[in-house]
Amino acid sequence: MEHILVACPHCKKVNRLPKKEEYKKAVCGFCKGDLLKNKPIEITSPEEFDEIVGKVSVPVVVDFWAEWCGPCLMFAPTFKKVAARYPLKANFLKVNTDRVREVAGRFGIRSIPTIAVLKNGREIDRVMGALPEFQFALWLDKIIGE
Repeated sequence: MEHILVACPHCKKVNRLPKKEEYKKAVCGFCKGDLLKNKPIEITSPEEFDEIVGKVSVPVVVDFWAEWCGPCLMFAPTFKKVAARYPLKANFLKVNTDRVREVAGRFGIRSIPTIAVLKNGREIDRVMGALPEFQFALWLDKIIGE
């Protein structure tokens, strides 16, 4: 049987689940949080970023942002809302470029917000700027599907 590896949006631990077309229920084996309630995971260290990106089998959507950035703050609710549409299909990470500089440096982040999609630890696409919800969702659908 095929499996997927996905990070819990509540405790950040990686869970192994049987791969299905549809899930009625999915609970984290560590914190018992609902894995179907997908939300962005706030990254606090390069090690945490590497742990998630290195282990999950689903695409990872990364929002590189900063607290002082107006467009970043405007985009945050959109990122959160769209993340909820992809339970067990993608993990959504928020990387504060001021606090987790090493990760931002690795990806050559020069302007924020920058949204990157990673698959198997490799960047497959990126966009810069605060996209409207419809445009952001459309872009993700093309990359990771629904």
